[in-house]
Amino acid sequence: MKGSSILSALALAGVSAAQTPAGFTPAVEQKLEVTFGTKSVTPGLALTKQETSRQPTIGLSIPANGTYLWMMIDLDASTNFVNPGAGQPATYLHTVIRDFKASGTASAEGVSELKSTATGPVAWFGPAPPAQNPPHPHRYTNLLWEQPANWQIPAAANQMLQSQKSGFNVPKFITAAGLQNPIAANYFNVTG
Repeated sequence: MKGSSILSALALAGVSAAQTPAGFTPAVEQKLEVTFGTKSVTPGLALTKQETSRQPTIGLSIPANGTYLWMMIDLDASTNFVNPGAGQPATYLHTVIRDFKASGTASAEGVSELKSTATGPVAWFGPAPPAQNPPHPHRYTNLLWEQPANWQIPAAANQMLQSQKSGFNVPKFITAAGLQNPIAANYFNVTG
């Protein structure tokens, strides 16, 4: 009995360490701090479209000495935006913004807020899942990469960002963009 309790606790600890949804590749363990107004996102938090209509504040609770690239992707979109039930499940790229840097000293909680003056290469497009019956939550996954010095978006990666938003493939983008795996992530749910 005692052994199974310990194993259960260890299994839960392993599950809770992931900051990306189960089955998402690449899995990320470091939490990206994502805040909408006064609501701090914990992985899987349910939010409304209204609460997520403005671009969130993002930050890191680890040293933030570099330049970063942020992405938000809907893992539960459909290939048919008018009638989602008639389409196939697909990812949808919402946002990619480059050149984030720490905005100053860390907060009392040890979080360095990241800011960028850039608006792209893919401008903020807030969650807008359509109403579905039965209601279907969409998982909006936020990823943060270290942006290499003097990084310019390679043509293949830029093509993906501009013309392959539906069915967006994160691992292929990482390769095309010449990036390493994300250093931090978080996700929240929004139901139409």
